Amino acid sequence: MEDSNKTSVTEFILVAFSEFHQYQILLFTLILFTYIFCIAGNMTIILLIMVEQSLHVPMYFFISLFAAEEIMFVSVPIPKLLAILMAGHKEISFVGCFVQVYSFITLGQVESICIIMMAYDRHLAINKPLHYMVIMNRTLCIRLAIFQWFIGLFNSLTVTLFTVFLDFCGPNEINHFFCDLGPLQSLACSDTYITNTMTTTAAATGTTVPFMIIIGLYIKIIMTVSKIKSSSGKQKAFSTCSAHLIVTMLFFFTAFLIYLRPNGSQYDKFYSLLYTVVTPVFNPFIYALRNRDVKKVLRNVFVKFLSQTGANIGAITRLKVLTHHENPILKPRWL
Repeated sequence: MEDSNKTSVTEFILVAFSEFHQYQILLFTLILFTYIFCIAGNMTIILLIMVEQSLHVPMYFFISLFAAEEIMFVSVPIPKLLAILMAGHKEISFVGCFVQVYSFITLGQVESICIIMMAYDRHLAINKPLHYMVIMNRTLCIRLAIFQWFIGLFNSLTVTLFTVFLDFCGPNEINHFFCDLGPLQSLACSDTYITNTMTTTAAATGTTVPFMIIIGLYIKIIMTVSKIKSSSGKQKAFSTCSAHLIVTMLFFFTAFLIYLRPNGSQYDKFYSLLYTVVTPVFNPFIYALRNRDVKKVLRNVFVKFLSQTGANIGAITRLKVLTHHENPILKPRWL
């Protein structure tokens, strides 16, 4: 009899930033432009690596993977947030909410593994340069790319299923701008101890372990680079690795801030905004501005574009001159 009185939740309401009602247009504008810059920056990286033959090496293969994953990662929560800010569409279906949860966790997990692979690639290139191309061949790169998705999809499915089978009988308002595990579990009517423990364990494993692996690899890299006698070689190695380390710190610092605290807070959605909007914008610019090879390719593409544009303008100008001055047959009859 008690179970029959329970109402099943069919949709959730995303509160987002409704408390700042007077700033909705401003928030929409800022987040929209940030989203566009993020997509454009990462797409530029992908296209440069695809068209430039000199960038067809393992390091840039993983960078292009990471850029593609960043585009997918920000595209999970941001379009819905823009719809909430612009049109007030706060409703999300039960199924849609958990699809968003699963997609977001999966892509976060995949990105963390991709950063490990980037660190491992640099570790091989610097500590085992003679065996680098033999070990990090095309087959291994493709297998690693598939492996990260296999791990991400499997781990995310586990924690998502533990949450989806909880009882949700109301309320259905989520104090967040997208469906995330913590806010969802706080709305459950049933006991969430096992689910919370499972989620915390998965979050600790998915963030702390990759972070420790990456730091260990970069400690080895730094020890090797510090022994290089050539100042130019040392500078080049440190330049590449420092860019990767900055991305690592930005990614994992915000993840620690959100997912490794025992109890959430009212500021979680603001931390998540940093994690899902602000941080992804910097990654392509870090790669582009701090990487010598990418800057060189960008410069060459820009110069080639300008030269082709100038040549086209010159050809059009010469054609107009020939048409109107040197070929009287083409002139109108009344002139």
